[in-house]
Amino acid sequence: MSKIIYKDSLKPFAQKLRRDMTPQERHLWYDFLKSYPVAFRRQKQFGSYIVDFYCANAKLVVELDGSQHYEEDGKARDQARDRYLTGWSLSVLRFSNYDVDRNFDGVCAAIDAAVRERLWSEE
Repeated sequence: MSKIIYKDSLKPFAQKLRRDMTPQERHLWYDFLKSYPVAFRRQKQFGSYIVDFYCANAKLVVELDGSQHYEEDGKARDQARDRYLTGWSLSVLRFSNYDVDRNFDGVCAAIDAAVRERLWSEE
């Protein structure tokens, strides 16, 4: 059973998620996104959702997915979430924790390419 989190209660939850990042989130944040030349934010709220990483300038969301995202319920929730976010004109990039662990440079290159493409396409 999934826990229902109401919009008004998301700010403390987002703060907790920032404090208690997964090892993969911590690695991506401290070893790439924190010093990336275009600003990213951690645990940004959109409606009743909290995204892992968000770049406002590029309108880009980066999500890191653990094993629960590959179960049927997780896939359905992610699809609904992605539809909601694309309704805000956001692009969503998803990487598995395995990708971050095994191909960190590739994940960083894909994020960099997406940021550049999104910034360039808006000019």
